[in-house]
Amino acid sequence: MESLSSLLAREFLGNSVRGYLVAGITLLLLLFGAKFLRWFLTVNLEKLTKRTATDFDDFIVSLLGTIRTHELALLALFIAVRHLAVSPAIFNILHIALVLAMSWRGAAVLRALLGYGLRRACDRAGLADANASSAAKNLELVLSGAIWVGAVLFILDNLGVNITAAVAGLGIGGVAVALAAQHILGDLFSSFVIFIDKPFKVGDFITVGDLAGPVEHIGIKTTRVRALSGEMLIFSNSDLTSARIRNYELMRERRVLTGFSLDLATPVEKAAVVPDIVKDAVKAVQGVRFDRAHLKGFGPAGLEFEFVYYVLSADYVKFMNAQENIDLGLLRRLEASGLHLAYPAQTVHLLPK
Repeated sequence: MESLSSLLAREFLGNSVRGYLVAGITLLLLLFGAKFLRWFLTVNLEKLTKRTATDFDDFIVSLLGTIRTHELALLALFIAVRHLAVSPAIFNILHIALVLAMSWRGAAVLRALLGYGLRRACDRAGLADANASSAAKNLELVLSGAIWVGAVLFILDNLGVNITAAVAGLGIGGVAVALAAQHILGDLFSSFVIFIDKPFKVGDFITVGDLAGPVEHIGIKTTRVRALSGEMLIFSNSDLTSARIRNYELMRERRVLTGFSLDLATPVEKAAVVPDIVKDAVKAVQGVRFDRAHLKGFGPAGLEFEFVYYVLSADYVKFMNAQENIDLGLLRRLEASGLHLAYPAQTVHLLPK
């Protein structure tokens, strides 16, 4: 009967039975050890998440959960067979598979870290709105592309490909692309400027020239504004960063300059009390601050009065309601005082023949 030592020493495909056993035991120990370590860290971090207010530990737990068993098995297999006499073709296949798997996992972890960092930056800056979300997605898309390009270069370098020429080609190609797509790149960087400088955000009512409407979306290249007549206005981001924009959402109060005219035959005594009448009419309306009222001068139709008040809200409907109430109250007070608004009139004198 063959002894155990001679059995272990017997060779198959260039390796002893002992070598295969050692490789198998190493594979199992590494695989189960890695899975146990992942389980141990996950359990303890989940306990930690219940005692902390930060969400970073939740993020780490989610990252650990994304590691797949086949990735651990591939790494353990690669380590276990390194001391065996394996044909170069098989070893190269394992090496390529490991490089692809690790590069994929590394790029995925970097993208997750990038997304977490951008979300935390937006939260710390108090930018939890649609505008910040749109700009963060744009930035994450660009940086994710750079991460995947780096992952591809890393794979090629580890597979023995000379990437020096490829990097040089990417540099030259990048310059050519930048020249050919300078307007697109300008819009891309303008979207970052809009995010950082915040001249407007999604939901703000803005006017650009004679076009006006609420902002519905801020993208990588364009910003979309819903016109008051219903159609969608699409602006390139570079045009908006170089244009004069009126943002009514940033308005704290609205200044109103208006006036009216009284008949030229109005007695001086009654004309002198008109500013007080105007003041009373303005102060009778809530949400409005009176500024001034004066007899401005003499016009072709009558005595011209001018007054200024502030509506303490940026809401356009509240502004129109306040203006209507002030005008109606002013008409009642003028009528009660026996004062009459002037009408455009023209006197024609006919000379005798």
